[in-house]
Amino acid sequence: MQVSTCLFALCSAVLAAPRQENLLRRATGSLTSWLAAESPIALQGVLNNIGPNGVDAPGADSGMVVASPDQVNPDYFYSWTRDSALTFKCLTDQFLAYGTSGLEAQIRDYVNAQAAVQTIENPSGGLCTGGLGEPKFYLNQTAFFGPWGRPQRDGPALRATALIAYARYLISQGESSSVSSIIWPIVQNDLSYVTQYWNDTTFDLWEEIDSSSFWTTAVQYRALIEGNTLAGQIGESCSNCVSQAPNVLCFLQSYWNGEYIVANTGGGRSGKDSNTILASIHVFDPDASCDDNTFQPCSDKMLANHKVLTDSFRSIYSINSGISEGSGVAVGRYPEDTYQGGNPWYLCTMAAAELLYDAVYQWKRIGSLNVTSTSLAFFQAIYPSAAVGTYSSSSSTFDSIIDAVMTYGDSYMSIAEKYTPSNGSLSEQFSKTTGSPLSAYDLTWSFAAFLTAYNARAAAMPASWGAASASLPSSCSGSSASGPCSTATATFTSGTLTPTCSAQPSTTVIFNELVTTTYGTNIYLTGDNSELGNWSTGSEAVPCSASAYTSTNPLWYCVATLPAGTDIQYKFIQVASDGTVTWESGSNREYTVPSNCAGVAEVNDSWQ
Repeated sequence: MQVSTCLFALCSAVLAAPRQENLLRRATGSLTSWLAAESPIALQGVLNNIGPNGVDAPGADSGMVVASPDQVNPDYFYSWTRDSALTFKCLTDQFLAYGTSGLEAQIRDYVNAQAAVQTIENPSGGLCTGGLGEPKFYLNQTAFFGPWGRPQRDGPALRATALIAYARYLISQGESSSVSSIIWPIVQNDLSYVTQYWNDTTFDLWEEIDSSSFWTTAVQYRALIEGNTLAGQIGESCSNCVSQAPNVLCFLQSYWNGEYIVANTGGGRSGKDSNTILASIHVFDPDASCDDNTFQPCSDKMLANHKVLTDSFRSIYSINSGISEGSGVAVGRYPEDTYQGGNPWYLCTMAAAELLYDAVYQWKRIGSLNVTSTSLAFFQAIYPSAAVGTYSSSSSTFDSIIDAVMTYGDSYMSIAEKYTPSNGSLSEQFSKTTGSPLSAYDLTWSFAAFLTAYNARAAAMPASWGAASASLPSSCSGSSASGPCSTATATFTSGTLTPTCSAQPSTTVIFNELVTTTYGTNIYLTGDNSELGNWSTGSEAVPCSASAYTSTNPLWYCVATLPAGTDIQYKFIQVASDGTVTWESGSNREYTVPSNCAGVAEVNDSWQ
């Protein structure tokens, strides 16, 4: 089966080197091959779920994001403000990091759509009366009036952050007038919502608990800081941002209980929750120090929280059985979860990896790392000889710890790889007993979570948002401030940036091979060109992965990037533990490498 072609001429950029300096070690092995193969699939998965042209978003208005094409248990065929904002923050970062011009038309469609969505009267209210806290809408930009956990006060902050990322790019291109007339009115409404309601309760990230939420407080603080900065860049002001941000930051500290971050102030649970890790990677600032006040990924408190949270899943999922401390596990939302059976989530597992990649970036940029009594248990789990102290980047200990943290991050991504189907589809969850995909299929947020983790591993980092300016006030108050608020009327001209689709010069081909093997035997791919090893049976042959292998579906898959349009011949070989090589029978397989916008294809074979 060939993976569906790209909607825009952008997929090849995912596989290109990012413009930022690569501060991480060069990785090798099967995980790297899977990441390279999955990245264009994930990007296409996101685009498929965006109207009006996404193949899995039929009937969706322009710029509206479908959470998932699934419409039956669970029905996710809606547009969530939160998911949409996170999706377009991801796409904007892709656009900025890789220079992918094909995404800009999509971003502008999203801006236009949100100007309209803000004005929709809904059960939470109107534009200036609380309606921005409404969590989801129909894809034709009408209100959903059914029962739901509302309000959800993270949406406006997340939307502001997504729009600000694009606005800053426009300013750098001399288009400040577009920011002032089109983007700022939307952002200003969202910032006003945050300043008015940040101290009110909210339904949490998972739409279950009505209390205060670490996730929501963290993203609200970020939005106020960067919103105020944007205002200054275009000659506007956000005095309420200035007055309220210190109090929001002060409140953020209250979630730390001395051992880990308690995700919600209510709900009657332990408070161990992946919303804390997701919050940290969202407020990650590549220019920040290891700041505990904003819970940066490399901060002592966040590292301690990472260990407590991920360890809480080691004993409750069967698929984590036998995985020792210090190795990545499948991660769910929270240990008490029962939704859809209470299973691991792809996006939570990949977020656990992303946080570690972000931390490595920060340590390398800073030039040192600190191990404190708060973070010691985290470090000792992956580097047993770790001791309290400061380690300079010129020391061998620094290098050893960095390698250990990178390996630890990769172990979480390897869990995601192990339970991802060979076609690259990412559902919401995967079974805690078998690892098979569960719940909503082709979840947009799962695809976006892969892309952000992939970029973090490659050190393709988002722009700084000003976390370094965080300063706790001498006293805190539970204040609020309202206004200004008005309808955003100006929009981008539709369609002016839509590019034509261009085929890619090379194609990443996933070769699937069904073959039953015994323990110790491995499968390799070899063929008649250098990319396939020139018929070698040694190290030049392409190794295949058995991460998706089961007794009923004995699947091995190999990944090779080949010149598009070329004719190749290939075969699979078995290599036993003693080195004995067994070739497939029959004539050589023949294949013409396709040329398409996605730059990816898939071949299904069985041992002959």
